[in-house]
Amino acid sequence: MKSFFEKLTGAVDIEDGIDESIDEEKENRHLNVNRNGKPNEINHESNWMEEEAEEGELTIDMFQDPEKIVVKTMVAGVKPEDLDISITRDMVTIKGKREESHIISEDDYFAKELYWGSFSRTITLPSEIDIEEAKATEKHGLLILELPKIDKGRQTKLKVKAN
Repeated sequence: MKSFFEKLTGAVDIEDGIDESIDEEKENRHLNVNRNGKPNEINHESNWMEEEAEEGELTIDMFQDPEKIVVKTMVAGVKPEDLDISITRDMVTIKGKREESHIISEDDYFAKELYWGSFSRTITLPSEIDIEEAKATEKHGLLILELPKIDKGRQTKLKVKAN
């Protein structure tokens, strides 16, 4: 029976046999349970690849002046026609996909830090905007959204027409 210290630290008593505990640990690490509750073997490399297939999230700068809200984000390597920007009065969603132009063998990489694949970002705006007057421009990989605020205090006089 293991002592409290052995259980806490995962230490193995040499007399209990190190080989048995190492084999058991390896076996447990590679087992997973499927939907039917039966154990499956896991290929850790395929799980890593599945995680990479997830959608990336854009980083943004967002600020305001008295007339508008401005959102800036880097979309270098993405064609403007491959960007999908949806806006409502209080929310903006930017979606796109950055694709590599050619495939290189994984063995030939020294570093691989750039993000390739689908990305999106949904931003809740701090005030309502006029969606009809919104503008999106891209220059040198920087996407700039200019979103005019709705002036709730603005008033106008209506003239009554007689029929």
